[in-house]
Amino acid sequence: MRRIIFSLMMVAILVLSSSVVLAAGATAESNAVAIDTIWTLLAAFLVFFMQAGFAMVEAGFTRAKNAGNIIMKNLMDFSTGSLIYWACGFAFMYGSGNSFIGTKGYFLMGSFDHLGLNIPLSAYWLFQAVFAATAATIVSGAMAERTRYSGYLAYSVVISGIIYPVVGHWIWGGGWLSGMVDFAGSTVVHSVGGWAALAGAIVLGPRIGKYNEDGSINAMPGHNLLMAALGVFILWFGWFGFNPGSTVAGTDLSIGAIAVTTNLAASAGAALAMITSWIKYGKADVSMTLNGALAGLVGITAGCANVDNFGAVIIGAIAGVLVVYAVEIIDGLYIDDPVGAIAVHGICGSLGTILVGFFATEGGLLYGGGASLLLTQLKGVVAVGVWTFTTAYILFKVIDAVIGLRVEREEELEGLDITEHGSISYPDFVPLHWKSVEVKK
Repeated sequence: MRRIIFSLMMVAILVLSSSVVLAAGATAESNAVAIDTIWTLLAAFLVFFMQAGFAMVEAGFTRAKNAGNIIMKNLMDFSTGSLIYWACGFAFMYGSGNSFIGTKGYFLMGSFDHLGLNIPLSAYWLFQAVFAATAATIVSGAMAERTRYSGYLAYSVVISGIIYPVVGHWIWGGGWLSGMVDFAGSTVVHSVGGWAALAGAIVLGPRIGKYNEDGSINAMPGHNLLMAALGVFILWFGWFGFNPGSTVAGTDLSIGAIAVTTNLAASAGAALAMITSWIKYGKADVSMTLNGALAGLVGITAGCANVDNFGAVIIGAIAGVLVVYAVEIIDGLYIDDPVGAIAVHGICGSLGTILVGFFATEGGLLYGGGASLLLTQLKGVVAVGVWTFTTAYILFKVIDAVIGLRVEREEELEGLDITEHGSISYPDFVPLHWKSVEVKK
């Protein structure tokens, strides 16, 4: 009898133990999903806050009479961009389809099981939506102070709905550039914004007074370096969501290493841009140093999960030196970019992607991996550059013909705040002739 009771007790213990083990396993799995979801949402919130950073940088680097216009463009980049990315952009980027574009999943309807997500689709969509808005808002600074607001809105919808999602599908959505390493978007996000900015600046032409008839260049300083610096700090802060957040997994412990490479590259970019400007101009230039930090951040974004700390410092340093010369070269080509967006995002985004082919610890040329990855990176950078510049140039030409892309001369001289929005950002500090303008309340 005792043996029977003992046997029954052992069976009961085994059953209960198995149940506890299974329950513990289910709890661990559900906890992992929760952690990954919270991490992805937190990263999305950080990247969203980068919109404030871009707004401060662009407003600070431009003149006071256009500050409100800058804020409106950044606000609507995210607002209209979110709507169009929900309607079709995400489907074009991540929906099942072909190697060029996704064709299913409009309005987030249908199945996205092929993505193999460990988090809810809604969380993943929000993280991707803030990336799409970042690509769009990069262009705002390069086209500042002379762009018609309605024309800019038309552009913003198209880049978020078509131009950017197609590139994203090629590299991140299972398209024909899937083997390319662009972990968080040096090419997908930043070079897309940079090449679109180049097309927009060319179609628009320079601001009134930027270039003289003899070809000399007039400096047109921004109205608030403190605001621009605050914007850079906000962007640097937001980048800790941009790069580590691209794991979309808080349980992936590489997020710490990615945060370190991100920070080291930004620091090296700022330091080398400062040194380069100091040697070149005899003074440590504030705006160049600020753009150097951004150049380092943009440059490391592709390889932040694939290079070691030494590689990150080198990539950031190269980007910091390059951005100083790139800004000058672009200016010398009579392409007027008030904030340096083309140099920072287009040039340094492409450079950072290419340098992954040298510094990736697995497959990089300098780590014994041969030239295969480098060639893949080069192919991707060229393809994205050609696609983005061509489509954006055509888009801006069409907008110019149908809506009008540039404001009238008198409107540009008066400032876009008052002529486009009927408001003044600094009413206590405006020129006297603005005092007679009746502002709508």
